Amino acid sequence: MPQQTHQADTGLRRGAIGLSDVLFQSVTAMAPAAAVAASIPAGTAFAGGSLPLSVLIALVACLFTASCVADLARELPAAGSVATYAARGLHPAVGFLVGWGYVCVEALVPPLLLLQLGFTTAGTLHEEWSSYPGDLWWPWSLAGALIIAAAGYFGVRASARFGTVLGVFEVAVLLVFAGLLIVKAGGDNTLSVFGSGHTPTAHEGISGVFAGSVYTVLAFAGFEAAAPLAEETREPRRTLHRAVLGAALAIGLFYVLTTYAMDVYIGPGRFEAFGASGAASWEGVARGSFGLFWVLVFLAVVNSTIANANACANVSTRTAYALARIGVFPSAFKRLHPVRRAPVAGVAVQFVVAVAVMLGLGFGYDPQTAFLLLATMIVTVVIGVYIITNASCAGYFLRHRRAALHPLRHVVFPVLGIVAFVPALCTAAGLPVFDFVSKLSAPVSYAGPVVGVWLLAGVVVLAILIRRHPQRIADTARVHLDEDPAFESAQRGAQPR
Repeated sequence: MPQQTHQADTGLRRGAIGLSDVLFQSVTAMAPAAAVAASIPAGTAFAGGSLPLSVLIALVACLFTASCVADLARELPAAGSVATYAARGLHPAVGFLVGWGYVCVEALVPPLLLLQLGFTTAGTLHEEWSSYPGDLWWPWSLAGALIIAAAGYFGVRASARFGTVLGVFEVAVLLVFAGLLIVKAGGDNTLSVFGSGHTPTAHEGISGVFAGSVYTVLAFAGFEAAAPLAEETREPRRTLHRAVLGAALAIGLFYVLTTYAMDVYIGPGRFEAFGASGAASWEGVARGSFGLFWVLVFLAVVNSTIANANACANVSTRTAYALARIGVFPSAFKRLHPVRRAPVAGVAVQFVVAVAVMLGLGFGYDPQTAFLLLATMIVTVVIGVYIITNASCAGYFLRHRRAALHPLRHVVFPVLGIVAFVPALCTAAGLPVFDFVSKLSAPVSYAGPVVGVWLLAGVVVLAILIRRHPQRIADTARVHLDEDPAFESAQRGAQPR
């Protein structure tokens, strides 16, 4: 079938990127190296040496939601992504609130990752050269912000391919390191780590494994990030479906392999003490046993922060563009570069927000505390969005596409996805519904009220728009590509029936 070449006079750049680009959009949004080094080790306190089983359970749980997102992306290729899915599957008002929350938290991901870039780089340089101030983090964060803004300004093709290069590097480094760990482990390699026999005494048995999986499931956040690039992707119905599922599955297996490798190298009986820093960490093991290989591990983690920030900047600017296009966000966000068709106003606002939040919270508290505060806000909203997206999948196929309804994928999987993410939501928000959930302390506990205020503001805006401009809320459900005759003609053969 010939490729789509139509370029509208207005709108995002059609057909600019392909499968590998959008696949790594989702891959880098999951920040695999940073997740392996920092997020997943949080589960060791509960699962201990059985953490690989926890990661495998988290993978299966996340695939339920990934399947729902992939099917909705194939049916509804739109820059609005999860907002459009909720509007079609549930109600346009729900779609607006999902978009309102989603664009906000995705705009906060870049400052979150830039903080990590800053304190990780500064801390490592101080460790190597004591004369370098360990608290001089902000120049590295600012440099990262400029790189991301430049990538966004030059358009989706440059930004996506930049993300692809970064993503390949970080995954390759950790895969090589995992292979070295497995070889070094030798006769200590064992499949028993995929059982419940290595959990700590305080969380013994399968309960510890499931508690660990709740913490590791947070490392999967971002697999849906390809979806907002629908209007810039070649054959988006087929490409996005493959990208979302492919990213979730591939990186999930990557998490399982890397966790297994470090587990058997250290020893399942000692893995409970493994963490994100110190001698018993990824960088610590690399320093202690593999010479200068730690430099590559460090660069992979730094690389991961930039790649993740870049991917989420794409998400926030495209979602803001989609909402501005229908009049529910300020019109400035729909301003595009005349040649590159990049949402340059959104890129500029994203840069200002990233720098302001990063410096404001970083100096107001300290970069590590600011990181935890932002992470709590972001994960709480994103997991809420996943829960609503699961419900939207069931609603869409039951209400609008009964002929294409598959009971397992469109009813059972959404329910299982909701069940899997409810404990993760409670964990992220610090709600002690389960005995393994720790209450949050100030200032991290401020995340809940801040998110609540933002969503309340969204409800107020929604009420005003329903009263004054009800059609704008209804337009949240529009799929603009379906209104492009040239696009429909080119895609007709690829659309599932």
